[in-house]
Amino acid sequence: MRQQSSSNPPTEELLKIGEVARLVGVSPSIMRAWERLGLIRPRRTDNGYRKYARSDVQLLKRARYLRRERGLNAPAIAEVLKSAGRGAGLPATAPNEGASRVIGARLRRLRLARKLALVEVAKAVGISVGFLSGIERSQMSASVATLRKLARFYKTSILDFFEPQGENPHLVRAGERKVLDAGQGVKMELLAWGKAVMEPHLFRIAPKAGSGEAYTHEGEEFLHVLAGALTISLEGRDYLLRHGDSLYFDSNIPHRWVNPGLKEAAVLWINTPPTF
Repeated sequence: MRQQSSSNPPTEELLKIGEVARLVGVSPSIMRAWERLGLIRPRRTDNGYRKYARSDVQLLKRARYLRRERGLNAPAIAEVLKSAGRGAGLPATAPNEGASRVIGARLRRLRLARKLALVEVAKAVGISVGFLSGIERSQMSASVATLRKLARFYKTSILDFFEPQGENPHLVRAGERKVLDAGQGVKMELLAWGKAVMEPHLFRIAPKAGSGEAYTHEGEEFLHVLAGALTISLEGRDYLLRHGDSLYFDSNIPHRWVNPGLKEAAVLWINTPPTF
């Protein structure tokens, strides 16, 4: 007599981080970096250990392919998988609207005006050709650090990528701010523009989003946390800023930042002179 199957479905096999690393062919540290970008969300045991499903393995193999065969860095991999609707915690829409279209078109015009090939610009700023092409075609968004590198290469500022028109309006109503997409989970709202000595922004930074790698530029800057939290690294030292905290520093110091919290951070950020 045929034995009846159990009514309970079999429990899914979960793998440890070391097992997945061997199957995928990447190090655990790279897996943790991809997790911070939201590519995967492993389950957690009561002791805090990561556990992965087979679907996570397939997604990580796709990320490894993009890294090794197409030369994409971690933010670019996140954008590619996001545009394909894959990756835990990543929205399924591609960053191809609004300010992203303006940035891509502007960067392409700057490159073509100088009669440069994609590979020349990509090599000069230290990113992959595929990533730069994706930015120009508005299929990927660049982090603040990457935008800074491109601005320095073209001898311009990030603000010029968005082509703000008109003289300093003096009064900027809340509904009239220019909102700039500065990478995954980062929005810059211009609080003033035109011929001004200072360049004030309101940064809205999603949980775990940040600047990408460290960057520098001329000038000085001041920031004040209006909501949430921000960790900023200056010369290897991390400063955790919470609601009400402020920081002032020389922009020539390599700096990078990230929202370490679980809710959006709002930061008043002022650069002088306006070289951002």
